[in-house]
Amino acid sequence: MKLWGIDLGGTKIECAVLDSENDLAVVIRKRLPTESDKGYEHILSQIKKLIDLVAEEIGERPTKIGFATPGVSEPDTNLMKNSNTTCLNGKPMQKDLEDILGIPVKLANDANSFALAEALMGAGRDYPDAEVVFGVIMGTGVGGGLVVNKKIIGGHHGIGGEWGHNILEENGQPCYCGKKGCVEQVISGPALERFYFQQSGEKLSLKTILEKYQAGTDVHAAATIDRLLEYYGRAISTLINVLDPGLIVIGGGVGNIDLLYTEGYERIKKYIFNNGVITTPILKPNLGDSAGVFGAALL
Repeated sequence: MKLWGIDLGGTKIECAVLDSENDLAVVIRKRLPTESDKGYEHILSQIKKLIDLVAEEIGERPTKIGFATPGVSEPDTNLMKNSNTTCLNGKPMQKDLEDILGIPVKLANDANSFALAEALMGAGRDYPDAEVVFGVIMGTGVGGGLVVNKKIIGGHHGIGGEWGHNILEENGQPCYCGKKGCVEQVISGPALERFYFQQSGEKLSLKTILEKYQAGTDVHAAATIDRLLEYYGRAISTLINVLDPGLIVIGGGVGNIDLLYTEGYERIKKYIFNNGVITTPILKPNLGDSAGVFGAALL
């Protein structure tokens, strides 16, 4: 049986087909540009075009398909919300896709898809006894996905795992969600770059800030990275205190910073409700940028 998935991103749409009878081997992966500036209807047409191209190439069409999407479908209304591809918001995307494709469609937030793929195909394969797996996205934004017993927990409002929009810094920077000081406004890449600029008056990429920190020559870089590690420790400790997962996998560009897995791990100990003892494995992803589309296929 072939498992079909689509990862809908702001700049690209990717389709993957997995072979469920051959250890989830990848049959094909193919991409098209999203061209989201052309609007919602154009995105739907790009999705159909991509599926048609893949079907022609492998000689069969899907009978059902999963989608990893920015934002989430509201369970009560089945309308999209919380998407940074804003033309999706308020649209009945699942229904529209089913009408266009003529097959059943299942949607999941892209962070949930990431968590599912890593739990079943990636880092989670080395931790088969982990009943609860939390997938963290730390990059341009901050998000999360929750998988329990190999199933995504979407939640009553469809916001299960939305770690990035809890208040981390009281009276901090305003967030587009309407609150101030959300996790995303403290430890995302742009938030850390903004903090460095506020301290130094110089605009630098997070990569350059990290290099300056490692060189030990820039007090503002030191303050920025210390801020990252301290608030990361607080934020991750909350996840552990509430969910106590058997595995945490951290994706996204900020998640590539090695210090998170050494000094950042130590910072968690100050806040965890376990006498300062933490044994939770916290790992980088195994699947890279493939996780979203693989997770969609696994839906």
